[in-house]
Amino acid sequence: MPSFDVVSEVDLHEVANAVDQANREVGTRFDFKGTAARFELKDAVITLLAENEFQLQQMMDILQPRLAKRGVDLLCLKVDPPQVSGRQARQTTTLRQGIETALAKRIVKLVKDSRMKVQAAIQGDQVRISGKQRDDLQEAMALLRRTELDMPLQFINFRD
Repeated sequence: MPSFDVVSEVDLHEVANAVDQANREVGTRFDFKGTAARFELKDAVITLLAENEFQLQQMMDILQPRLAKRGVDLLCLKVDPPQVSGRQARQTTTLRQGIETALAKRIVKLVKDSRMKVQAAIQGDQVRISGKQRDDLQEAMALLRRTELDMPLQFINFRD
């Protein structure tokens, strides 16, 4: 029976490359000379360190185009509010991966309400959609692409 999986993943290698590029740009820009402004990447969390909140905003404006250019969807970023303490400001940005339970239930409900001849089932942090015909699965993919969801979705493991 043909099936495919709906996931939300981020290529962490591309994120590391984007953070390295952003660090190099911060190091060469005139408005950041003499400051300890930098980006740190650990696991799936990017930490922005600067002297004030304005510099954090400038750093975010440097980082986001680098991520977008490398194919990382900006919808997967969860930006926390800046924390200012003394002479240092920090802001954390978390890369959201996997489909959360609430979103998975919403996807299953959307597929079932569409009355297509496919079944959707939640499997951990992904949703498996299966049906009898390949055309039905492609129609389900088109439906999910058209729908405005707050996470970027990828379709993997398409099997006939």
